Amino acid sequence: MKIAKNTVVTVNYKLTDAQDNLIEDGSQPMVYLHGGYENTLPKIEEELDGKDVGYSSIIQIEPEDAFGDYDAALVKVEERNRLPEPLEVGMQFEGMPDGDEDVEPMIFTVTDIADDKVVLDGNHPLAGIALRFSLSVVDVRAASDEEIAHGHVHGAHGHHHDDDDEAGEEGDHVAIHPIH
Repeated sequence: MKIAKNTVVTVNYKLTDAQDNLIEDGSQPMVYLHGGYENTLPKIEEELDGKDVGYSSIIQIEPEDAFGDYDAALVKVEERNRLPEPLEVGMQFEGMPDGDEDVEPMIFTVTDIADDKVVLDGNHPLAGIALRFSLSVVDVRAASDEEIAHGHVHGAHGHHHDDDDEAGEEGDHVAIHPIH
């Protein structure tokens, strides 16, 4: 079966930066619903469209087609007492960019902790980096009606539905609820 809209694609991959420094070894395959469902980067879909099991390729994706350029305006300093304890570098919180309550909440990562201040970075960890993907298609199947309706893969390596309610605090800074 060829990769086309509404197929579930399983790809072994390795992700490096443009200098071949390993970012992710792809120990688990990437499984996604093909066809513009935003389950993977559009350039990966473009590369794999129409291909079969066994197809391999190495592609480089520039920041503007991946996670965007690094935006220093998305780095903010918050009072430590606004965040839950224990607090560690690498923790993530959902919040709003400063002064713009009309946009979607975003993920902020704790990048530094000093006394009573915490540095939070709203940039994706791979923002500003050209990415090189080594791809190898290992399976292609027709998506189920449910997967198509939900816009993502279900089952092994896919999405499972849970009814978790996540509520953050309102405020003019970072809404405080941990992601992990």
